[in-house]
Amino acid sequence: MSTSIPDHVAAPVPEETSRRESSDWLESIQSLLMTVVIAVFVISFVAQAFQIPSESMEETLLIGDYLLVDKLHFGGKSDSSLPAPYGHVKRGDIVVFHYPVDPSKHFVKRVIGVPKDRIRLVNKQVWVNGVPQHESYVHIKGFPEDVFRDNFPRLDFLSAGIDAHWVLALRDHIDRGELVVPDGSYFVMGDNRDDSSDSRYWGFVPEGNIVGRPLVIYWSIRNTDGDLQTTATVSDRIVHFLYVLTHLFQVTRWDRMLRVPR
Repeated sequence: MSTSIPDHVAAPVPEETSRRESSDWLESIQSLLMTVVIAVFVISFVAQAFQIPSESMEETLLIGDYLLVDKLHFGGKSDSSLPAPYGHVKRGDIVVFHYPVDPSKHFVKRVIGVPKDRIRLVNKQVWVNGVPQHESYVHIKGFPEDVFRDNFPRLDFLSAGIDAHWVLALRDHIDRGELVVPDGSYFVMGDNRDDSSDSRYWGFVPEGNIVGRPLVIYWSIRNTDGDLQTTATVSDRIVHFLYVLTHLFQVTRWDRMLRVPR
């Protein structure tokens, strides 16, 4: 027994099918391009991913934390005629910025001094404008005393790792044993005060270098690479990447996911 297609049911026309398929492809490409444009806009103007590479902000931020950085919060201009959609940088803010010595690198530190502040450290205790600061976020590892690091500023003792230009400029910003922060600049330090390359060693952060503030830790993994970032070959990095990929559940710090750094 055979069946036939009723005359009133028209068979698909090959040209119509081809046009429909072309239209679907065009819509897919347009959707993909729109997604790429939005992603580029977000990365360029709104947010940026950033990985913590060192121990300088322990315990607030750990090696292996992946941050989403809010680039709008400090992104406005004070002379703009439009309402400012951002806040001013304040003492205690955590900021991501272009490293003044090498702007191709990004650093993350905490703001200790704003313009015109007078800063000094006495036995690791920070004083701002003559007032001792109570910093609950500070992490002290208990390294041996370093006169320059722990009793800043001073010129009679210098530590290893100080930028040469900062050594020459430092004396111009010291007044009666205190460091005076100039206009348009900020003094920053790591929460891990014994092990942080910060403003004590290379100077102030210009306002224009500040990228934004950490918005949230969107992912965090245990430090499984040791000295991989500085000594590894390409093959070592591939092996490490595959290890993380295949042990994702074990290496993820689930308790740090979606944490807001403060």
